Amino acid sequence: MTVTIAKSASWAKVIAKPATEFPLTQISTISGTIPENLKGSLYRNGPGRLERGGIQVGHWFDGDGAILAVHFAEGQARATYRYVQTKGYLEEERADKLIYGNYGMTATGSWWQRFGKASKNVANTSVIALSDKLLTLWEGGLPHALDLETLETYGLENLEGLENHLPYSAHPKRDPKTGEIFNFGVSYGKNATLNIYRSDRNGKLIKKSQTNLQGLSMVHDFVMAGDYLIFCVPPLRMNVFPVLLNLQSYSESLQWKPQEGTEILVFNRHNLELVSRSKAEPWFQWHFGNGYSDRDGNLVFDLVCYPDFATNQYLKEVASGKTKTVAKGTLWQMRLNPTTGEFLESSQLCDRGCDFPSVAPSQVGQNSRYTYLSVHRPNAVINQEIFGAIARYDYQTHTLTEANLGTNRYPMEPIFAPDLSNPDTGWVITVVFDGDRECSEVWVFDSDRIDGEPVCRLSLPSIVPMGFHGTWRS
Repeated sequence: MTVTIAKSASWAKVIAKPATEFPLTQISTISGTIPENLKGSLYRNGPGRLERGGIQVGHWFDGDGAILAVHFAEGQARATYRYVQTKGYLEEERADKLIYGNYGMTATGSWWQRFGKASKNVANTSVIALSDKLLTLWEGGLPHALDLETLETYGLENLEGLENHLPYSAHPKRDPKTGEIFNFGVSYGKNATLNIYRSDRNGKLIKKSQTNLQGLSMVHDFVMAGDYLIFCVPPLRMNVFPVLLNLQSYSESLQWKPQEGTEILVFNRHNLELVSRSKAEPWFQWHFGNGYSDRDGNLVFDLVCYPDFATNQYLKEVASGKTKTVAKGTLWQMRLNPTTGEFLESSQLCDRGCDFPSVAPSQVGQNSRYTYLSVHRPNAVINQEIFGAIARYDYQTHTLTEANLGTNRYPMEPIFAPDLSNPDTGWVITVVFDGDRECSEVWVFDSDRIDGEPVCRLSLPSIVPMGFHGTWRS
């Protein structure tokens, strides 16, 4: 079979050059009106720089993290975009060359120069807003703390209890009733250790636990469902010694071993104790949607399933602006018995290529009617495109409602911003790159009319490259 590679994909323009920062700036309205009840801040994180000194990074995940903040108040909006001033970023900025290794690349220089050199904390994957600071998250290490308004970098943050060697992953879950934050990190030695953290609403660590995994795998996300935390560990196995010796990157060392199956671990989220451990048929997932406990006490949860790990190669190719690998994930729902770990049901909800599922913050861990997603356009050639639309899946009607952004426009993950008078309703916000006009905009949709015209469109001062994850702070 011959695979045709897009020579000049419109979306590639968004990552063609390192992003340009801009200070806190009043941004103008292109169309519509900012709702008076839309009050709070949108934060987005992603790789802002994919090359330095004329050398390209090895994987999309290797780019230096840059944060976009858009502050809404009184029908107006201000925005700023800044690189996270990590130790590695500052060192490479001074040298004007790549020095450190990361997820998809080894450190530069001879083997003797690379030996023992730690990876750079790129702080590029997600964010969580606390009462007094913004944490930029990268699953290989501690988060960095930033100023909530100006995005000034304060430095590494240990949450009053995390040792320096313990990673704090990029997908925390916040209980909408108590404000408690749950997260994890995987550390590697002879075994892979799953470290689980329970923190108060201000991020201070309350409790942590450790559980050994079967094999050296990778875990990117988990799901909170009622009183439980669910981890699905894919059948990936890392060849650790070449990584420790800086002969191979982390990404290159991961091998897909479907015969190992997917390991399912269920924890009590209050005491962090392991409730059940079981095996299922193999699949890979980056991201979960939501989860809840049904009337029978079984756990129901959503995720985007991929049949294998080809998605990793596709995401590596994204950094070059030319993709050829087919990697399609679709939305699934699963149900299991938390005590035994037995799978009771597994079904595909939607066959459209999609990812980045999320729900309204008030519904995390509970039964929710809607999930918001990034999706491929219906006619997209999947191995040549990135997501070109956002959509809402309705669990009552089993329908997908799609926002039509127009040709050559590419949205980031949709973020739900609740109406303060009714947190179950509100707006869906996304940052859109217009490949024809080569600019970035903020689009705000009414959450109940996502297929209608945006409530407003706002112009950003410079191009903001496609990112990974964001959050809303009311």
